[in-house]
Order: sequence, then structure tokens, then C-alpha cells
Amino acid sequence: MTETLKITDLHVAVEGKPILRGVNLTINRGETHALMGPNGSGKSTLGNAVMGHPSYEVTGGSIEINGENILEWDASERARAGIFMAFQRPMSIPGVKMADFLRHAATNVRNPERKEGADLIPMREFRKELKEKMSQLKMDEEFARRYVNDGFSGGEMKRAEILQMAMLRPKFAILDETDSGLDVDAVKLASQSIAAISQETEGGAEMGILIITHHDKLLESNTPDFTHVMLGGRIVETGGVELAHELYTDGYDRIRAQYPDAAAVEAELAEQVAGA
Repeated sequence: MTETLKITDLHVAVEGKPILRGVNLTINRGETHALMGPNGSGKSTLGNAVMGHPSYEVTGGSIEINGENILEWDASERARAGIFMAFQRPMSIPGVKMADFLRHAATNVRNPERKEGADLIPMREFRKELKEKMSQLKMDEEFARRYVNDGFSGGEMKRAEILQMAMLRPKFAILDETDSGLDVDAVKLASQSIAAISQETEGGAEMGILIITHHDKLLESNTPDFTHVMLGGRIVETGGVELAHELYTDGYDRIRAQYPDAAAVEAELAEQVAGA
């Protein structure tokens, strides 16, 4: 049976302001989905809501893994169940080395019933795996000794997020603008790395991936099975990779004209941000 992440009629508010207004999306393991839309359309809100960020209040709808509603689960429980999110602006954790962070995180995901601090992945096994993944991502081994995101450039932060995905081997990965702030060569490497990593999950089943992006370059090695357009807090259109190319080339004028109700909500949200 194919494992599924299913989002149904999802409504989400931030600080009491409605952002998502009925999102429907189903991702099966092995599928790649692209989510595109103008700034402020709700793309990052969707990712944070799925991950269980406490600042994002779900006011309606459901999020399910294999038919089980996870809305009452905190972010740690969702991560242990196999959901991963690469953040657009990752937090730094001074004093915590990347290697230590990844060893504990990977152990928690692979052995969710363990007691904290017990039964960590054996050091020799962990080092071998980490070295292999860093080599695959063309990362210097010194990177593992640095504090998590502390003093990292934008590109280093994004590569660190991809390294986490490689080590955690999630069932479902949400990548929030992993290409932002990267030059052309770095985006190409990121695209290739994501494609390779997505096929190396536990049990041989590929990841289900949701790539949130404004561009189509990250999709070069990750051809989406489905491209979704978000406008005014809901998904208004779904197509194939050709839709992603259209949006990158031509923008959202056709989408706004074709979906005037969603475009009106977009304008309303923009006014709220401007007046904040």
C-alpha cells in the first residue's frame, strides 16, 4: 500500500488573520510536487502548518498520514512519523555541532521509541554515513564540526538543510525555497542532490517531495509529477512541469485573470501586510 500525506480543506490563520482558505493536496511516496505562487500566497504557511509550527493555527480541515489525522501531534511527533521540512530561513543553534545534531536527530527518527540520550547510532557507523553524504553533496568534512547554521552563508544553510534530509531519510519532504539565495551552479548541485537523496529512503521507497519555489531551475533534476499554483490562500490550478515553466516565464497574470476570486483575496492579504 502506498503511503500518503493528505491535506483536506485546510484553513490556517496567523495571529488571527486567515491565510490558507481551503487547501487540498495529496502527496504519495515517490511523487514530486512543485508548489508555486506569488509572494504572500500562503506557500510557506502550508509547509509550516504541515510541520506543526505552533504559530500557525489550523482553524479547519485535516492533515493525515496514511489516514491518521496528525493535527494533535507536535512537530517532534510529525518528524518521527517521517515528515521533514527544509526551511527558507533556518535558525542557528550556537554551541551545537552539526555532527552532534545530526546524530541525535537521525537516531530519534530511526528509533522513535528510544529514551533521549540512549542507544545513539554507533559512532563509527554514523561517521561513515555522514562522510558519504557530505561527499555526495560536495561538502568539506570540516562543515560537520561547525555549529548549526551559526555564521553560515545563505548557500551553506541550504546545503545544511539538504544534508539533514539525506541523514534523516524522511518519507515526505517539504523544501521551502531551497534555491533562494543560491547562484546558478549551487542551484544545479542542489537540484541534483535532492534527486539522488529522494531515492535513498528507508525500505527502498522513494520520498514524496513538495518543492516550494518561484523558479523552475530546482526542478531540472526533479521533474514534478504535479505543479500546483497557489493564489489567495488556496490551490487554484494543477498541471505538469509545463505549468512550472509557464509561471517562471510569464508570471501570474493569466492565473489572476482566470481566478478573480482568489486574486481578490491576494490583494486583500497584500493590504493587510502593507498595513501591519
